[in-house]
Amino acid sequence: MTETSSVHARSHTAGASSPAPLAETTVRRLALGLSTGALTWSAVSFVYGFDPQAETALKITDLGGLAFQLGAWCLLAIMVRTRATGVSRVARAMLQVERVLLALAMAWSVSHAFLPAARDSLWMGILDAFWPLSMLGMFVIGVKVAISGRWRGAARFWPLVAESWVIVTLPTMAIFGTSVSDVVGAAHLLVGYTTLGLIIAFRPELVRREDLTLGS
Repeated sequence: MTETSSVHARSHTAGASSPAPLAETTVRRLALGLSTGALTWSAVSFVYGFDPQAETALKITDLGGLAFQLGAWCLLAIMVRTRATGVSRVARAMLQVERVLLALAMAWSVSHAFLPAARDSLWMGILDAFWPLSMLGMFVIGVKVAISGRWRGAARFWPLVAESWVIVTLPTMAIFGTSVSDVVGAAHLLVGYTTLGLIIAFRPELVRREDLTLGS
């Protein structure tokens, strides 16, 4: 094989295993999906809190949480396509594992909203565990995005700010109670995930440069 052929073969192999570049409009749409989902849950949480007692408020809160989860799914879609956590097999697998955790958490949100008779069942309790697990997974991913450096500028470090939500709200609840943690959690959604979506939407080049998307 000639040197030119060898280079072409390596290029073909790399291209076959690399995700296709994300269009700028797609990045903006997914990023605004993240902001919209986080803003929705924040607004619902400010009004009803994270643990309302009335059935209608409980359903609205569950669906607000689902909107946030759909927004987080949009964020993961950007991360997968740009390999935000890195190009190694482990780095890519992290995002796929998080997708599974988030999907199970979303299943809880839907079930808890529309199947009130099953809220005390074992399977519902198992699904419930994936809410905090999925958020812890997002925090780990935020750390990995900052370390890998494939995203640039504010987009590199703001995921860590956004995905510290669970690290901030759970201790706040334990120390100060739900009334304080509700406000802190709702405000953190605005500062973290809502802002992250806007950063990416207005500066998509921070995550979608061709060398970041296709580079090794």
